[in-house]
Amino acid sequence: MELAYIPSPSRGVLYLGPIPLRGYAFCIIIGVFIAVWLGNRRWVARGGQSGTVADIAVWAVPFGLVGGRLYHVITDYELYFSPGRDWVDAFKVWQGGLGIWGAIALGALGAWIGARRRGIPMPAYADAVAPGIALAQAMGRWGNWFNQELYGRETHLPWALHITSSEGGRVPGYYHPTFLYESLWCIGVAFLVMWADRRFQLGHGRAFALYVAAYCVGRGWIEYMRVDDAHHILGLRLNDWTALIVFVLAVTYMIVSSRRRPGREEVVEPLAAGGPAEDTETAPETDTDTEKPVDAPDGPKATTDEKTESATKKS
Repeated sequence: MELAYIPSPSRGVLYLGPIPLRGYAFCIIIGVFIAVWLGNRRWVARGGQSGTVADIAVWAVPFGLVGGRLYHVITDYELYFSPGRDWVDAFKVWQGGLGIWGAIALGALGAWIGARRRGIPMPAYADAVAPGIALAQAMGRWGNWFNQELYGRETHLPWALHITSSEGGRVPGYYHPTFLYESLWCIGVAFLVMWADRRFQLGHGRAFALYVAAYCVGRGWIEYMRVDDAHHILGLRLNDWTALIVFVLAVTYMIVSSRRRPGREEVVEPLAAGGPAEDTETAPETDTDTEKPVDAPDGPKATTDEKTESATKKS
């Protein structure tokens, strides 16, 4: 008999009248709001305009969702395209299945498009939103709890996750709550990035690279604990290899960037810089133009009067 354990939800969807509210989707939505809120605060503190993060998120979030789903479907294609499977299920995002690697890659592309349209540097934007993305991941992992998926090996620890569903090949029992491990790890990553950013004035994309590297470390050991089906290469799960490669790339970027572009760049949005400057320059020109017509006629007028007076005396 277990003295304590983490219970699984009785169901993963609630109904508000006829409207279904799925726990997985709800966690993602809350995570997006957290990322935008924190990212906006950090962006404004860096000198940017309020609202810019939300404007760019309009591009980044849809791209990220598509990228996350594509990565999952491609790496677990047999779940949707093997005999007896329905390929239409590949579009049912609410049932779970988003790969963080694809979400970050395609989400970054969407953010780059949005940042380019606003005329701001992508690395500076990435540094501002990095901790928020980590917190969004922490929230999103609770969607796996609602779906009773992506848990670890069997365990009898007091915080074991009690799986009750037997659908989809699940075996009821007590397992490592890897969703909780990763959620807590992502919270730690967010605070690490914010601390390091204040302490070392990280810039030019290095705060984002630190987030990526730190996340990869946690994802590596958590992935090793999972028991869900996955492709293996040389004895390691595919996501372990991905985490290792991305970690090396992130650390390399931090080292090279710190040598080539030390310090933090100044954030100046074109719209914010153009408005006040134009107003300030226009005012003196208006005053000068107003004074010139007043002074100009005085000279000629005085000269004309003198000539008239001189002509009168001669007459």
